[in-house]
Amino acid sequence: MTLSMTGFSARKGQGVGHSWAWDIRSVNGKGLDLRLRLPDWVDGLELALRGELARALQRGNVSLSLKVVRDGATDGAEGLRVNAPVLAQVLVALGQVEQAAMAAGVTLAQGTAADVLAVRGVLDQAVADQDTAPLRAALLADLPELLAGFQAMRAAEGAVLHTVIAGQLEQIAALVADAGREAALRREAGGVALRDAVTRVLATTDAVDEARLAQELALIAVKTDVQEELDRLAAHVAAARALLAEPGQVGRKFDFLMQEFMREANTLCSKAQSLALTRIGLDLKTVVDQMREQVQNVE
Repeated sequence: MTLSMTGFSARKGQGVGHSWAWDIRSVNGKGLDLRLRLPDWVDGLELALRGELARALQRGNVSLSLKVVRDGATDGAEGLRVNAPVLAQVLVALGQVEQAAMAAGVTLAQGTAADVLAVRGVLDQAVADQDTAPLRAALLADLPELLAGFQAMRAAEGAVLHTVIAGQLEQIAALVADAGREAALRREAGGVALRDAVTRVLATTDAVDEARLAQELALIAVKTDVQEELDRLAAHVAAARALLAEPGQVGRKFDFLMQEFMREANTLCSKAQSLALTRIGLDLKTVVDQMREQVQNVE
């Protein structure tokens, strides 16, 4: 089953005197990039979540946010407190910045209390002497339901990707077949033209090195023969179809295969020496590029 790196899921839960809301979303990425926004007062939560996400996901830029509110709180400010040690550090840092600015002749705008409170760690929830282990356990127990919805959406997006990529592979296969037929026609016409050219050269000179002539003809034949490229393209189509049928994460393999597709399409165009074959090669490059954009979303 093809999996997409694009997905979203949200979930709300409640327990051990708290309620919470999850939000997880992802877009494509070369590797697994986890960005978590969590309440930092729940001890050990971030490390545990990173481990669970790393086991469930392979690739993608994943953003997960969690908001936790104690039962009975009427707004987000209830239960908040100023973290005095962090506040002291921030004020010292502000003083150093102002002194450096004055020494450099730079005028800074006056900071406000709201600016100071916005610094991470200055304002936190009053959880002194509170054991957060039960809450952490409840949150981790709720995580599988969130991930199930998330993976279901990625699977649904992957099914769409599967259909699109399969259709593009059919287009590539058809274009490769067209190129094969056109190459055969070009080969026949080229052979006639080449024999006529050789006949004209032989008629105008008595000092032709037949060995050198045979070597040059063989070189021309190699430079214009596109059968090897067509065979490789057909093999790449078969490999891509096999990847679509594989379970699990195949995105990286597809990325590499798309490079090979484009390399052979470029070579086909450079060796075409025929308007019709060139047009087929350009159409092939267009479809390959479109397919590459889709493949970038495959996990």
